[in-house]
Amino acid sequence: MVLFVLYVLLLIYFLFFSEGYGRIAEEERIYRYNLKPFVEIRRFWMYREQVGLSAFFMNIFGNVIGFIPLGFILPVISRRWRSGFLIVLSGFSLSLCVETIQLVTRVGCFDVDDLILNTAGAAAGYVLFAVCNYLRRRHYGEKI
Repeated sequence: MVLFVLYVLLLIYFLFFSEGYGRIAEEERIYRYNLKPFVEIRRFWMYREQVGLSAFFMNIFGNVIGFIPLGFILPVISRRWRSGFLIVLSGFSLSLCVETIQLVTRVGCFDVDDLILNTAGAAAGYVLFAVCNYLRRRHYGEKI
């Protein structure tokens, strides 16, 4: 539970307060959004050399990696969350909340690609949990 709280606090910091992750100056805040799927993913892929490896990695993989703990930790702390569907739904819902807050507060950008990548991260976290749980049960001889 402590790990989950720390994860949420770090997520809030990186998504809303960290200057190094796409936040813009107070006087430059405008509504920015992308509603077309895969536009930003494709743009970062096509211009990966121009934007730099760090920006490419943070945009594409950072969105996935940032939500892996959600998909892994929730089923660990509660048996009620041991459903892949619930994890994917919670990843999508949390991501939608984050993107909406970013749009309304004009901190960052509402991006449908982030919804896709964040949801994929939560799903990947659940798959990682399921594999680890399967191996744990198999190792200790529990019924699967």
